[in-house]
Amino acid sequence: MPAESGKKLFVGPRFRRIRQQLGLSQTQMAEGLGISPSYVNLIERNQRPVTAQILLRLAETYDLDLRDLATADEDRFFAELNEIFSDPLFRQIDLPKQELRDLAELCPGVTHALQRLYAAYTEARQGETLAAAQMADRDVGTRYEANPVERVRELIEANRNYFPELEQAAETLRDELNVPAEGLYAALAARLREKHSIQTRIMPVDVMRETLRRFDRHRRQLLISELVDPAGRAFQLAFQLGLGECTQHLETIIGRAGPLDDAPRRLFRITLANYFAAAVMMPYPAFLAAAEALNYDIHLLAQRFNSGFEQVCHRLTTLQRPNARGIPFFLLRVDNAGNVSKRFSSGTFPFSKFGGTCPLWNVHSTFDTPDRLLKQVIELSDGTRYFSIAQMVRRPVAPHPLPQPRFAIGLGCEIRHAARLVYAAGMDLEKAEGTPIGVNCRLCERENCAQRAEPPITRTLILDETTRRVSSFAFSNAREL
Repeated sequence: MPAESGKKLFVGPRFRRIRQQLGLSQTQMAEGLGISPSYVNLIERNQRPVTAQILLRLAETYDLDLRDLATADEDRFFAELNEIFSDPLFRQIDLPKQELRDLAELCPGVTHALQRLYAAYTEARQGETLAAAQMADRDVGTRYEANPVERVRELIEANRNYFPELEQAAETLRDELNVPAEGLYAALAARLREKHSIQTRIMPVDVMRETLRRFDRHRRQLLISELVDPAGRAFQLAFQLGLGECTQHLETIIGRAGPLDDAPRRLFRITLANYFAAAVMMPYPAFLAAAEALNYDIHLLAQRFNSGFEQVCHRLTTLQRPNARGIPFFLLRVDNAGNVSKRFSSGTFPFSKFGGTCPLWNVHSTFDTPDRLLKQVIELSDGTRYFSIAQMVRRPVAPHPLPQPRFAIGLGCEIRHAARLVYAAGMDLEKAEGTPIGVNCRLCERENCAQRAEPPITRTLILDETTRRVSSFAFSNAREL
């Protein structure tokens, strides 16, 4: 957030989000910055400016990167708004990009509201009659709730995929267990047995069938399928402990999200318990120290913490503790049909909310090279460059003759962080040619792309029976209004 000394800035919403992400009250932040709580309140309401000196003090006190503060959330919100307003629905509205950026910066709550309304509209347009009925059923008090998965993703993004209460609880549990990674499963099983009277049993697949984990409340048994690998078994035990020992933390975090329907509330609770389980397996201080010492070598981290490749990648996206931050990674999980089943970002990567991914991103190539880790420099149309790695994972195994589930994991960061990764060793990152990709085909305006699946919705499609181009679609250079 660049500013010359003495220059006054009005950044109320941004300032408030920073405080909330740090988990601080206005009084606590005022004490840390050496100003009055009333001044903090006025700053957040844009009734008082914040000087460059206060911003620098903020960065020093809470170990924040001002470059990230200046762009991370606003760029993500702007990308979401840009995607929504690129829809032909708004074709007759000439909305300047700067107005969208101003809205993203000053009114992030409005961005979320527009996103949820557009999601509702999209579902209704695609024939989701139930969603349309929910929207219209105002007389009986039914409140429309967006797709639960997308709603929970929004909540995770709003918290930068970092939940300090769960981190602390996980560290406390590991301190009490006081065991190395290889002894964690036995220690967790003993904890469940001794403190919660829950017995853990590994069950044959012909008994569990399609179920990987099931908690039998009446018999006080946690049943885990033999198909689950050792890392997954420890994770499932930690998940169960999270539900039993972190109830208050879970409810506090869920309560901060505001009113939620039953489906997103349950899914958010499950997601938070999963977060706790990962934090138990890979405690924050030890995991961050190892990640930095090993230059983020994912396979070595998986060995050291008895975890899986995907578990480690996911955990890397959560390292956002003030005064102890890791690289701000983004993560994507897709299947071989291109369906996105997981996406997280603690940085600025503009994931699409309403479409797939770019086929030129080599995360999709991992299915052709299942035993290789691929690396790639990618470049978006605005010139922003990222470094990414990708690998195919299998989880869990399936009995013959069922198809073996396969997913591709893509992990990346802004190019300025890439030098800290072992995978970028020996690369000249400044000169490395970036693969030009788009957010997805419907929003990408790059011409002559042989991989294009559909024309950009912001351009007019050109149909000419006399010409066949490399791309299946030709379109005008003029943006539709």
